[in-house]
Amino acid sequence: MAAPASPLSHDAIVQTSWQRCRAFGLDHQSAPAFDQLPAAGIARLLDSHHSLVQTTHQEVLPYYENILSNSNCLIMLADNQGQVLTSWGTQRFIEPNLARGFQAGASWMERSSGTNAIGTALACEQAVHIEHDEHFLKANRFMTGSAAPIFDAERKVIAVLDVSSDSYLPPSHTLGMVKMMSQTVENRLILNLFHGQHFQLTFNTGLNNLDSQWAGLLIFDESGQVLSANRRADNLLGVRLSRVSVESLFKVSLLELINQPEGLPFALQTSGRNRFQCLLKRPKQAPVQARVFVAEDKPASASAISLNTLHFGDSRVEKAVRQAERLLEKDIPLLIHGETGVGKEVFVKALHQASSRQKQAFIAVNCAAIPAELVESELFGYEKGAFTGANQKGSIGLIRKADKGTLFLDEIGDMPLPTQARLLRVLQERCVQPVGSSELFPVDLRIISATNRSLREQVQLGRFREDLYYRIGGLTLELPPLRERSDKQALFKRLWEQHREPTQWAGLSPEVLELFEKHPWPGNLRQVSSVMQVALAMAEEQPVRPEHLPDDFFVDLEMEPVETAAPLGLDLNDVEALNRELKAAGGNISHLARRLGVSRNTLYKRLRQIGN
Repeated sequence: MAAPASPLSHDAIVQTSWQRCRAFGLDHQSAPAFDQLPAAGIARLLDSHHSLVQTTHQEVLPYYENILSNSNCLIMLADNQGQVLTSWGTQRFIEPNLARGFQAGASWMERSSGTNAIGTALACEQAVHIEHDEHFLKANRFMTGSAAPIFDAERKVIAVLDVSSDSYLPPSHTLGMVKMMSQTVENRLILNLFHGQHFQLTFNTGLNNLDSQWAGLLIFDESGQVLSANRRADNLLGVRLSRVSVESLFKVSLLELINQPEGLPFALQTSGRNRFQCLLKRPKQAPVQARVFVAEDKPASASAISLNTLHFGDSRVEKAVRQAERLLEKDIPLLIHGETGVGKEVFVKALHQASSRQKQAFIAVNCAAIPAELVESELFGYEKGAFTGANQKGSIGLIRKADKGTLFLDEIGDMPLPTQARLLRVLQERCVQPVGSSELFPVDLRIISATNRSLREQVQLGRFREDLYYRIGGLTLELPPLRERSDKQALFKRLWEQHREPTQWAGLSPEVLELFEKHPWPGNLRQVSSVMQVALAMAEEQPVRPEHLPDDFFVDLEMEPVETAAPLGLDLNDVEALNRELKAAGGNISHLARRLGVSRNTLYKRLRQIGN
């Protein structure tokens, strides 16, 4: 599977487009031809794209009505040949002698209209923003626009969505908005194509953006084959998703995946050890019954967060807690460092609950999850009408929402450099200036940051501002990975208590506790929590035994190479032979199961029967 191609820079897009225009025989004085279709051709064009136009008009645009409130803004939908299908908004800004170019059937391909948002987006198959003077033809320089291609279920470009105006459109905001709109159209086309007939997996970097249009979307059948995916899924997983197995993408068996509780988030790990929060939706025609992992009547106190529940004797975690406690009411910034899944957000929530700000807002922001084009407006807010697509009521932004409370900036190392500069001003001046506004708004908040990267290395590479690094890192606290903690056994029992249902009292078997102790836990506490939920669902009222654990749990325990020899022709009822082979395998159940050609769970059950 090839990784998605790296996007071209803006300058490279414009330069190569101008080169193509010259090759087409155009010069700056050429008049756009638009290659208008005859009436019969327009009728056939619209009929062939009826579903696309209807989906965009009925299922997508209603969510973006604020764009149309800009009186000088026009949204155009064109097919993959650059031919206009329809438009929404106003055409008042259009030069009268060019009006035919904005009617159905007009073509905006570069060969006839020069460099422009629609034609150039199709040529390079990525979102583009074309300023007035970047149009190759002078006749088109009265406008500016952003456009993004729309891909179908087979990953082919089928259309392009464009936002144009004669006003200045801030590239970052307009480009971010048109990307989001095109992604929304693409998602709806994929979902409408399959009509709920297959499994639908939505995934993203955090719980707070699972319902976003920027979430990855996979459609797969009962055999686990991926039938379709959106571009965001390609980008998140770093591969092109075409007819691959879902089991090859995530460290999970198909059976375990399709038995996840519908409507409840769960974590999945990729082969590259990235972890995503996920939601599963089953086929409407044949719903699979799944056990709900969390009982509705479970008391809230079972999962309450406090500083005392963060450690059970590990000296490094205890040190971090005690140091943080001393700074609870002091204006000294904290930087939490640790691998993904070690519990950085849980740690910060516990600090918030222990502070005098506990009754105020706790706002957690995953800096890696917000699209770069929208991060400033999301964090700092914006004035009404500040940019195309801005809500007409404006937005106060996440920083001001955290006023009087705590703002947690997770994965701060992924924050774009321009945003870092604005954040530094907020920290220095304790004031926020929304995008498009000259007014400053004072804020009183506690900012705590976290990262799984070495920010010092990022500073040396020029990817993180040195002055911001020293500003947010008044005290750096290190949370150790689970494999290095000395209180693992107590943690395992605590998580069992947290996730079990009221009728589950049997606990964890000694064999499972031994396996848990040996496991490297690359996903840390987040992975333990996921494994525990699955195991409890499989065990029901029995003690949790090895056969109840998900298959991918054992992958990281494999210490020996996979045997290529033929499977042993051994009778599972031959007790002496079975024990002899187990001893020869050094007690490695997975190794012996492979040699026997049976599943690990089957071998566990047979050994237990022998023991009884």
